Amino acid sequence: MGKMDALSAWDPGSGLSELKKELQRLVGTIAGDEDDDYTLETIDRARDTLLALRDLRTRRSPCHSPSQKHLRSFPYPEEFRCPLSKEMMRDPVIVSTGQTYDRVSIQKWLMAGNRTCPQTQQVLSDTVLTPNNLVRQMVSKWCRTQGIQLSDSVTLTDVDSITDSDRDFFSILLSRLSSSIPEQKEAAKELRLLTKRKPSFRVLFGESPDAISQLLNPLSSVRCDLQAGIAHLDLQEDVITTLLNLSIQDNNKKFVAETPSVIPLLMEALRSGTIATRSNAAAALFTLSALDSNKALIGNCGALRPLIDLLEEGHPLVMNDVASAIFNLCINHENRARAVREGAVGVILSKIEKRSHVDELLAILAIISNHQKAVEEMGELGAVPCLMGVMRETSCARNKENCVAILHAICLGDRRSLKDIREEEEKLCGAILEVSRSGTSRAKRKAAGILKRLNRAMAINLTHTA
Repeated sequence: MGKMDALSAWDPGSGLSELKKELQRLVGTIAGDEDDDYTLETIDRARDTLLALRDLRTRRSPCHSPSQKHLRSFPYPEEFRCPLSKEMMRDPVIVSTGQTYDRVSIQKWLMAGNRTCPQTQQVLSDTVLTPNNLVRQMVSKWCRTQGIQLSDSVTLTDVDSITDSDRDFFSILLSRLSSSIPEQKEAAKELRLLTKRKPSFRVLFGESPDAISQLLNPLSSVRCDLQAGIAHLDLQEDVITTLLNLSIQDNNKKFVAETPSVIPLLMEALRSGTIATRSNAAAALFTLSALDSNKALIGNCGALRPLIDLLEEGHPLVMNDVASAIFNLCINHENRARAVREGAVGVILSKIEKRSHVDELLAILAIISNHQKAVEEMGELGAVPCLMGVMRETSCARNKENCVAILHAICLGDRRSLKDIREEEEKLCGAILEVSRSGTSRAKRKAAGILKRLNRAMAINLTHTA
């Protein structure tokens, strides 16, 4: 019986005297046994009871109560530990991969520019953080039984309080954005740093209906200067990065995207900015597209075209952000059709053939493979050998699953490709058969479906020959 098990056996109201009696009994057994015939279990129970007595006494003492200050060293169940901070979760939330983290920790992870799940390394389809009410209730219940009182400041998100000086400084910075170019640059850089470091400044943008428009005001002059050959690219980078910082805050996503000039200016940044600006513009579109309404809005504005162009350029510093944005947008059915029309299939296959960012691009190809025109293009572009080769080479179960899912869609939508799949399957000594036996549950289903169609087609050919 471990320490926590021993402690949980006693009622908090009367456990102190009972623990003392139990400890006296166990110590008496050990000390009074002249033949040393007591068991090791008796010693362990005495030790556990003594530790339980200490913990119970500590909780009852006002000057030693296990407040938040001491919680870090207080023993708690492993399932309450955040995978990132390694501390007990105060505000557990679920990311798109289904993993649970403490809100503060995962927000810091996302603010640092990460677009993957820390545990699974999968690309996050969105940045929405869903409260894990079950885990939260379990943590609260456990804390009550242990006599731990978590203050409201602990259970709420770690957001800085907004002071009057913050509001005054915020207003001054916004006014400078309509001043001279040097003052615009200084104010834009300051806002970029503040919205990265202090969540309260992201909240302030939501409180002022004109703040986003004021933030973007300098970019109109940048556009004129670019046409004149004078590129204030550092100003553009600071403003676009500030938009990215704002879009990380869930409450900001809707009003930021719906500000009329935001999406067009992000699209312009994808085409004309520095590499850092283009990467941050793509990342902003990714975070904004976490909302379904924003997916449609961004797609309607035509943002897929510059994203696909940037993907085709293939600069290594922007590929992750661009691929994540395209994947997120293609969750929307209409955007899948737009992506196919804009040439996404050819660009993605070309990159996969070069084994560039295979994980992210296979995920995009899998999600658009239910579009008939995409399937036809894949057949025409010789996707089957490429996909079969990746499936044979990779050790990643998710990549195998995406490959076989795409091949299954090709089987259903383009019968002419069945012959190619059969030839590649024979050449690679049963790559699909192997996935049908050892892949994920979804991969097994898709692989079995492909093999069934191949066998049926072979049987029909034999019948016709006979």
